[in-house]
Amino acid sequence: MMAKKSRDARLSEAFVKLADTLVDDYDVVDLLDTLVQQCTVLVDSDAGGLLIADTDGWLQLIASTNEDAEFVEIIQLNAGEGPCVDAFETGKGVTVADISEEDRWPAFCDAATKHGFQSMHAFPLRLRGQTIGAMGLFSVTTGELSEPDLAIAQALADVATIGILQERSLRDSTIVTDQLQRALDSRVTIEQAKGVIAAQTGADMHTSFTILRDYARRNQLKLSIVAEDVAERTLIIPALAPASTA
Repeated sequence: MMAKKSRDARLSEAFVKLADTLVDDYDVVDLLDTLVQQCTVLVDSDAGGLLIADTDGWLQLIASTNEDAEFVEIIQLNAGEGPCVDAFETGKGVTVADISEEDRWPAFCDAATKHGFQSMHAFPLRLRGQTIGAMGLFSVTTGELSEPDLAIAQALADVATIGILQERSLRDSTIVTDQLQRALDSRVTIEQAKGVIAAQTGADMHTSFTILRDYARRNQLKLSIVAEDVAERTLIIPALAPASTA
């Protein structure tokens, strides 16, 4: 019973965190990063990556929990095939219980196994007949996710998608497309900012992103704006400021 309560509490916290990002003029990158981070923890996966479609309908990486997942997702994108691509194209979840026995996507499977992943599940980001992306959750062990885990991850993905495809945006698909493209564009600046922080602190890229995101949240600023200032060297996050030599 205690374990169930703990899981219920974590699930409630995950929905609250997602809801907290859905403020006026919210940051899509922050929202989707929160989604993949929370799902990875809640369904006991080891890593996750999230892809969304650009203005031309091509999937692009926008969030990941670590560099291994990021690399595997990029290989999938470069190959143009894989579980997340299938989930995006069909609007249905894709389960790969044992990647080593899968032969549908050789480039993806080779990259995944080389980075220690043995199973994964891909979830579409969908609302009614519209799919805007896909999320992949990876595990270092073989096996399928349980039905409750599948339902939880898909529910969180649905909530995030609803947040992006708000009713006012549904009336004009151009708004949605532009919004997602701006998020993808800002991701380039975020990667540059992560590099600046990594150079200043010696932290890895994932930790650098956490530093960047946490500063934006503490100061109620958009992640993209903070990233631009850091990348242009007009902002030094206080914790990263050089120590006084006096």
